[in-house]
Order: sequence, then C-alpha cells, then structure tokens
Amino acid sequence: MARPRRTPAWARLTLLVALVLAMPIGAVLAAAVTPAGAVWWHIATTFLPEMLATTLVLGLLVALLAGSAGAVTAWLVTCCRFPGHRVLEVALLLPLAMPAYVAGYAWTWLMDVAGPAQSMVRDVTGLRFGEYWFPEMRSLEGAALVLSMVLYPYVYLLCRAAFLAQSTCLVEVSRTLGHSLSRVFWHVALPLARPALAAGIALVLMETFADFGTVQYFGLRTFTTGIYEAWFGMADRGAASQLAAVLLMCVALLLALEHASRGGRRFHPMTTRHAPFQPVPLRGVKAALALLACLAPLALGFLVPAGALFALMLEAGDPLAPHRFLPFLLNSLTLASITAVLAVIIAAWLAWAARLHPGRGQRVANRVVSLGYAVPGSVIAVGVLVPFGLFDNALDAWMRSSFGFGTGLLLSGTIVALVFAYLSRFLGVALQAVESGLTRLKPSFQMAARSLGCGPGEAVRRVELPLSRGAIFTAAILVFVDTMKELPATLIVRPFDFDTLAVRVYNLASDERLAEASTSALLIVLAGLLPVVALTRAMRRR
Repeated sequence: MARPRRTPAWARLTLLVALVLAMPIGAVLAAAVTPAGAVWWHIATTFLPEMLATTLVLGLLVALLAGSAGAVTAWLVTCCRFPGHRVLEVALLLPLAMPAYVAGYAWTWLMDVAGPAQSMVRDVTGLRFGEYWFPEMRSLEGAALVLSMVLYPYVYLLCRAAFLAQSTCLVEVSRTLGHSLSRVFWHVALPLARPALAAGIALVLMETFADFGTVQYFGLRTFTTGIYEAWFGMADRGAASQLAAVLLMCVALLLALEHASRGGRRFHPMTTRHAPFQPVPLRGVKAALALLACLAPLALGFLVPAGALFALMLEAGDPLAPHRFLPFLLNSLTLASITAVLAVIIAAWLAWAARLHPGRGQRVANRVVSLGYAVPGSVIAVGVLVPFGLFDNALDAWMRSSFGFGTGLLLSGTIVALVFAYLSRFLGVALQAVESGLTRLKPSFQMAARSLGCGPGEAVRRVELPLSRGAIFTAAILVFVDTMKELPATLIVRPFDFDTLAVRVYNLASDERLAEASTSALLIVLAGLLPVVALTRAMRRR
C-alpha cells in the first residue's frame, strides 16, 4: 500500500509565516471575544443596522461600477483597435495612483455650492442656489462613484492579463458562428476571465470596506467609521474589535461563496498552439462609443480630480520649498519598494505551496492572510503595536534582570513594525493577483516538467515562474501603489519624525487646506506613474 506523500518542510513553514502575518488579525479577534460592554450594546441597538445596510449597499454599488468599468475597458483596449487605444492602455491605470480620499476632496470642492461647477451654473443661468437641481456629491451614490472610479484599475489589470492569455481559437470560433464582438465578450471571454474578475472585485470590495477617509468625509456611517468612533471616540477597544470581527466575517463569507460557486471548473486554455490574436478594428460610431467608454472612467477617476488638484496647486500650493519634499518622497518610495518586494516573495511562496501541496491548512492560511486587506489600517496598526510592545517590554525586562541594562523599544515605532503592518494589510492584494495568474497555468506544465526529471521546485523555477511573471509583476505594482497611499497605519506606527507624502496630504487636508495638500497629492500620483507605465509595457510585450 502506497504511503501518502509527505508535505515538505518548506510548505509546512508557510503555515507559520501565515500565522505570524495574521497576528494583527488574531489580536483583533482576541479582543473581540471580550464580554460586550455598554458601548457595544449601544451601537448594536442604534447604529448597527444602518452601518450594515450602508456598507452592503456601498459595496454592491462599487462592485458593479468598478467591475463593469474594469472588465469592459480591459476588453476594448485588448481586443479592439480604435483611435487612442494605445494611449488608453496606459492611461486607464492612472486612477490606481489616486488616493480615494484625495479624489473625494477634489470632487466635493468641484461640486460644492461655492465650487466651480455650481458657480458656473449660476453665472450661466442667472438662477440662485435652491432654484435649480444639482447632484449631491456628499451622498452614498457620490461616495460609490468616487470609490469605484478610483478602484476599477484593480479589475482592469487582472482582466486585461486574463484576456491577453486567452486562446484565440475560442474567440475566432465564436465569431465564425455568427456572434458579434459583444456576444463574444459576454459568453466566451468574460466567463473564461472569471477568476481574474472575481479577484479584482474582491480587492475592490475589501478596499471599499476598509476605506475611512472617503466615507467619513462624505458623512456615511459604515463599519469602518463605526470602528473608528468606538475605538477613538468612545475609547472602547473591545467594541471596535467586535465590529471589526463582524466585518471580517462578512468578507470571509463573500470570498468563500465566490470560491464555492466555481464548482471545481477550470479556466486555463486546452492548448497553446494558436496564432496571435488579431484585434478587431472599429470605425465610425462603434469607435466613438469605445473611445467614450474608456474615457469616462478615466476622466471620473483621474483626469477631473487631478485637474482640480493641479488648479489648486497653481492657486496656492504647499508653502514648503521644493527641496523639503525630498524626504517625504524618499520615505514613501523606500517603504513602498521594500513592502512590494517582500509581499511578492511571501505571496508566491504561499500560492505555490497551496498549488503543489493542497490541503485544508494551506487554503485556510491563505484565506486568513487575505483578510487583512479588509481591516482598516488603524486597526491593523494597533494589532501590530500590541504584540510588538509586549515583546519589547518582555525583552527589556529580561535584559535588565540578566545583564543590568535595557534594550528599549527595538520593534515598536520602527520601520520594521511599519513594514510588518503594511505586509499584514496588503499581502492579500499580492496573493489574489498571484493566485489569479496560477489558475491560468495548465497542470500539464508541471506534469511534463516532472516527467523530464525536474523536481517540484525546479519545475516551478524553470517553467511556472517564468510563465507567471506577469501576475507577479502585477502584484508588485498593486502593493507598491497601495503602500504609497496608505495613511492610518503610517500615522500610528511610523517612527518619530518620519513622515510620508500621504501623511503630509492628510495633515493639510484635515485642516481644510486642500490647495496646499494638492502638491503632495500630485507627487503621490507622479510616484506611481513610472511603475504603472512599466507594467503596461510589460503586458503589451507579452
């Protein structure tokens, strides 16, 4: 009787790595099991139904808008040729570098009563305020629009990579059977890209559920604002942790339902012997509609808010001299680069361990690690500081009793703690992107390499890793840009006198000094443009 194959030590070690990275989430869950106090019962009986309804409706609207915008634009620039498509391949990723709260500030300034839009309406029509209808930006619909137009590049990136990897034969057969290009998209291309679409929407939902700056500025009561109110307003860590635990359970349920709905279906092509796909040229009205469909989310998510920020910068701008921005920029770039490299290495390790040695433990570990993306940054930060502080205090006490001198705080308030918080927060982004790329690799690749004498590790290194470099590069860019924009964790965990561009933007915008904050906000956007352009060029070469 054949003995069951043993899981190697490197694969079992991934469980320990996942456990360590999930430590902030464990700290939140541990605090959530404390007996419910007066604050929790007050929230549960008054605000909880409103928070639940607002969060779910906001998530549904953002998922529909961002999913539609990302999938449609990815299909159009990949499979159609119309004026401006090569520029749009790069430009559609620009909202990825725009912080959602900054876009919210810009849009409310534009659409406010004293803003440029309503002022122009009054000047043109001669009407006074209240005598004309104008959309209310500080609303649930306005927040959903801002969030979806800033977050749709997650779906666009993953869906575009999936469309590029699909078999041309399926598209051509569908066209020969009389299907139009739109029917090919709905009935062939989009179902095959389902893992990428689901991964992108999952990232969008987790970012939406964890967002604080936008929903708080728009006056919405969601789980995230409730967590902040309970933690910082009512000083009840237990109630905040219980709300965060409910939010985690909602996200875990969504991920489990999507994974179960796949039903064991496979989405990789059956053959790689096919000619390069020939994009379909569009002319006339169809070309104009395709151009408009791509320009609409780009304008709403980047061009309009960036233009508003640029106008504000010309009007006032940051009072600091240009050379004073260099430390902010260097700090942001250093943290983002370190976090992106580490996140990709760990995500690839976890993903391939689950692929080569599948088991319930590996799957659960990967899902738990991914949940960190749905937790607000401040909660992750406190979840990092508590165990790190306990370790530092215990080590300091032991050194004093054993050797007569203390060590102080070795981890708390350092770059190590800050990078750890980023990894716990954004590892789910990298893992979703890498796993989405792995689902498109045929199992026969691994089998063929093994039959030629390669071991599992060598087969991954020589065959699967080169084929997955597009997904890995995508994961690195997503983590890099997200780290550049991260605010709450940076505010709480960062070392003393260690500010980033995001902190500079927050400090100015929270004082309603949006014109001065526009300079740092635009620098965040510019810092993310180079990797975004590199990613698009790499996808085009592939």
